[in-house]
Amino acid sequence: MKAYQLTAWQQPPEFRDVEVPEPGPGQVLVKVGGAGACHSDLHLMEWPEGTFAWDLPFTLGHENAGWVEVLGAGVKGVEVGEAVAVYGPWGCGRCRACRLSRENFCERAAELRALGGGLGLNGGLAEYLLVPAARLLVPLGDLDPVDAAPLSDAALTPYHAVKRNLHKLAPGTAVVVIGVGGLGHMAVQLLRALSGARVVAVDIDDRRLEHARELGAELVVNSRDGADAAERIRAFTGARRAAFVLDCVGAQPTLDLAVQIVGRNSQLTVVGVGGGVIQLGQLTLPFGCSVCTPLWGTRAELQEVIALAQNGRIHVDAHYFGIAEGPRVLQELREGKIMGRAVLVPDLD
Repeated sequence: MKAYQLTAWQQPPEFRDVEVPEPGPGQVLVKVGGAGACHSDLHLMEWPEGTFAWDLPFTLGHENAGWVEVLGAGVKGVEVGEAVAVYGPWGCGRCRACRLSRENFCERAAELRALGGGLGLNGGLAEYLLVPAARLLVPLGDLDPVDAAPLSDAALTPYHAVKRNLHKLAPGTAVVVIGVGGLGHMAVQLLRALSGARVVAVDIDDRRLEHARELGAELVVNSRDGADAAERIRAFTGARRAAFVLDCVGAQPTLDLAVQIVGRNSQLTVVGVGGGVIQLGQLTLPFGCSVCTPLWGTRAELQEVIALAQNGRIHVDAHYFGIAEGPRVLQELREGKIMGRAVLVPDLD
């Protein structure tokens, strides 16, 4: 089968012929329905050798869903043909965090030399994906894996960030989502579904801002002029300012904006990996403001995200491409041309 693999750091991925993997004891082979294209894939190509202790080559694609194809010896709890989402972070499965379904915070992550499929191990930008354990598969029910693939990251990551801050989001408070692309357009929906907060959407693309307005944002702000953007947001939030700022970009201009609009006793959460830095000191942020850099979400939270999608409370604005279009899709993602989420589908090739 063809696989889109990272073969060298700071080099474009390559399409390569690889063998279809055979599942060993405890493993599951999944026929890939769809794999989301994420900005994290772009950063992987940019980081120099040594940033992560991951062995090359490996197949990209960390946002995956499909159908169970083959069960390894001893596997129970899933059935051949079942539609599943693949939980992205692959922890040790044995530490306390993993046993609590928090494999995103696996205590032995440094020893594993990989974060998961598509991040150090073979991922889903291929026809088949070898999953090391059945616990990493979450049933999709009647959801189509082609449509549901982005739920495993583009929805799960902001869900985790929002859920841990719901206690701050009383009705009438203001939340600001910076960057309303793949993750951000899901964050707007999740905030509307889970809280009574007033949602502000920030981006530099008017098309995305209009989409965010359609999804329920009360105020949309183009942040190309940072000072004006901050003033408009502060006028909307009032003296309380934002109770929660979710930065889905993480670049220096977005973090600088976040610092200007976040309020006292608030939360500034950064899920984008754009390379920006916040200087943290006693007087650099409002009193009581916490800063968090979470990673993905838990397996249990992925079940909750899927339930929201099954109930029609959230939906992914997805656009579909064949895997062979991967280079073009990633370039368009880099140029900001992708609305919502791009999903690469093996069956379209």
